[in-house]
Amino acid sequence: MLMALAFSASASDRAQVLRDKIFSSDTTEVLVVAHRGDWRYAPENSIAAIEHSIEIGVDIVELDLQLSKDSVLFVIHDSSLDRTTTGKGKISQWTADSLRTLKLKNGAGIRTRHSLPTLEEAMLAAKGKVLVNLDKADRYFDLLMPVLEKTGTASQVIMKGYRPAAEVDSLYGAYLDKVIYMPKLRLDNPEARIIMDGYFNRLKSAVYELSLPTEDSLGYARELKDKLDGHALIWYNTLWDTQCGGHDDDRALVDPDAAYGFLIDQLGARIIQTDRAEYLLAYLRSRGLHK
Repeated sequence: MLMALAFSASASDRAQVLRDKIFSSDTTEVLVVAHRGDWRYAPENSIAAIEHSIEIGVDIVELDLQLSKDSVLFVIHDSSLDRTTTGKGKISQWTADSLRTLKLKNGAGIRTRHSLPTLEEAMLAAKGKVLVNLDKADRYFDLLMPVLEKTGTASQVIMKGYRPAAEVDSLYGAYLDKVIYMPKLRLDNPEARIIMDGYFNRLKSAVYELSLPTEDSLGYARELKDKLDGHALIWYNTLWDTQCGGHDDDRALVDPDAAYGFLIDQLGARIIQTDRAEYLLAYLRSRGLHK
């Protein structure tokens, strides 16, 4: 548990310290994001996965949202229940009460004792302890915000999407002083520079998620490292090779310097989303880049 308190003497303060770190554009350390709440340890998107991520010192947990038939937000990746729960069919065809009867499956597809959590339950588990990246959340913004306000966790949330800057400002502008909005940019998009200029000049976001499908876009990736230095943090995903030019988790198992090290040193990554949170944390700590 001591690792979970790395940024603060009190766990209840840690989320705010992490949020401040993002807005300060502090590049002295690298923040770690556990994809689907560290699914190698516990069922993906489960409360146990969130709690384990907090315990080992992860800074951000990434969670996914889907909506029940009666408009309750649940934390689950797929729109179908089949892969990760004991249920069958679309989540949108099940009521919240019926979804609560299901059990989650582990990575091998085996039933566990863990239940499918609501967004409210997940945010209460994370409250004050870790930031939360809610994926697929912009579809449910009007339902999302009341839950965050009820739980007092809006300031812990990072949302993301590909919407143009003007559209983000129009749709979510009233909430951008509460949640952190992170634009996503594919560096191989022919209009990437135009899109990025819109984000940079209008939204002035504190963090940008960059996607590097191949190394063909390395030149622009390096440009953005310099452009964003001192203004915003750069987020890369190492989940699979087409998100980070081949510098992914699998490569890191063989040569972490060629994977994580390349993204950090060459492309300015200061937030990395991974499927191997403990492995990345150990690497960063060996380099003095994480407490």
